[in-house]
Amino acid sequence: MRRYEIAGHARFLTFSCSGRQQFFDDRAACDVFAQQLMISRSRSGFRLFAWVVMPEHVHMLLQPELDQESVSKMLMSLKRRVATRVLGDWREAGRVVPDRFWQAGGGYDRNIYSGDELAEKIRYIHENPVRRGLVERGEDWVWSSCRAWGGLETAWGEVDRV
Repeated sequence: MRRYEIAGHARFLTFSCSGRQQFFDDRAACDVFAQQLMISRSRSGFRLFAWVVMPEHVHMLLQPELDQESVSKMLMSLKRRVATRVLGDWREAGRVVPDRFWQAGGGYDRNIYSGDELAEKIRYIHENPVRRGLVERGEDWVWSSCRAWGGLETAWGEVDRV
């Protein structure tokens, strides 16, 4: 898949666990992802509009700063840190550890061209756990930016507003 690093464009990203396995059924793994996402955000300087961790995949909507590292580079670093930490924790706990944590390839990556499309993607991300039947309301899903958008307390900090 070709990725376009266009200055000022937001990006809608989706990437999956290897074999679409539900590695994020583990709450601690979800926590690790959310923590590492916030660290990556502060290090890389990208604007983070919305995100959600689902049992077997992740959605993010972000916008890199004009003079910061590429989305591909940031994403590679984030995914490596998450996999290393989660798989290490699983080894320590005596769990069977898969050969790969993340699905090979870059996942889905779409440049966002309008404010309407940006708003639609934010809604899509926040409603994902509801559509899957994991919760009744988006703000009930802990591993998402939905609570921050609703002005509710969250362990993961604020998101950037459009």
